[in-house]
Amino acid sequence: MLTLAILGFLAERPMHAYELRQVVSDLIGHNRPVSDGALYPALNRLREAGHIERQETPGVGAPTRQVLHLTDTGRAELHRRLTSPKETEITDAGAFFTLLAFLNQLDDPAAQSAVLRRRLDFLTGPGSFFRKDGEPARAQDVEDPFRKGMLVMARATRQAERNWLEQTLQTLTAPPHPDPPPTP
Repeated sequence: MLTLAILGFLAERPMHAYELRQVVSDLIGHNRPVSDGALYPALNRLREAGHIERQETPGVGAPTRQVLHLTDTGRAELHRRLTSPKETEITDAGAFFTLLAFLNQLDDPAAQSAVLRRRLDFLTGPGSFFRKDGEPARAQDVEDPFRKGMLVMARATRQAERNWLEQTLQTLTAPPHPDPPPTP
């Protein structure tokens, strides 16, 4: 998630590391804190792989700043990650939301749709935090009120996401409206 977030935000615009840490933390920090100890090694790996580069810019009344830019190789890596996400990036909600945050970087509605269909397929399958008789437990099968609450909330969230995915897929796959004929 961290690498994808870095590539995605730098695809939008160059940033210095402090600003990048802020926007990445805003996106994924609620799930996994983004510390300097995680960010800087990731930046170094991306720089060594040729995905990002640093450029010095003069600071206003301050020392020079290191501004990070996405390279063409980095943009290709971002597109690869967006078009072929790992299974966990589809099944894990936090990872999927990170992927979703940058799906607009793909210009191809068919490629966007393919990712969304994978998530919809996952959400359409049975799922539960608990099992009863080897099957996913339903809220009405659980006596503990707190576990029942988990299942009720998860079902509502899952249904809301499925609705959004279905609507968005219809929009992405709808044929374009033809332009009206010019008026004489």
